[in-house]
Amino acid sequence: MTALLRLDDVACIRGDRLLFESVSLTLAPGEALWLRGPNGAGKSSLIRIVAGLLRPAAGTVERFGRIALIDEAAALDAELPLRRALDFWARVDTVDGHTVDRAMEAMALHPLTEVPVAMLSTGQRKRAAMARVIASGAPIWLLDEPANGMDDAAQARLVAAMATHRANGGAVLLASHFALGVPDMAELDMGALA
Repeated sequence: MTALLRLDDVACIRGDRLLFESVSLTLAPGEALWLRGPNGAGKSSLIRIVAGLLRPAAGTVERFGRIALIDEAAALDAELPLRRALDFWARVDTVDGHTVDRAMEAMALHPLTEVPVAMLSTGQRKRAAMARVIASGAPIWLLDEPANGMDDAAQARLVAAMATHRANGGAVLLASHFALGVPDMAELDMGALA
């Protein structure tokens, strides 16, 4: 099976501190990996390295397909109504409005279509960011604490979206402080790497 993501001996130094070293992993279509560990273990830093936003101190990262990222920022224009903000990214990702509709449906966002992004709660913003990822069509999802602020129903939708993505040949790299109940997901304890 062809890999979507491959890391070979990746290390990360932030400031003067070694966060982790010798991280090697491969994600193939349909696979998911949960990065777990305490604050400061390097979960977010590894996600940023994979996204190309942070340079590794050592090692290589190979991505075989586009990526979609969720981190602490929703990456949606706060002044726009939610649907228009998602439509902006749909144009960037060259997907149509029906794709955005399906993504909004997956995250139960249709009642919020005309609400400015700035007025959304933390959980609603996370659901909106997830809809952006779903609509992107990217095969590699990088999800850094995607469930923060979500209630149980929204978390269930998130888990269902990941299952659908994997069933369709996508891969997920998930950084989270807590298990989301994602079936058949490998784990990497970042706290044990430094």
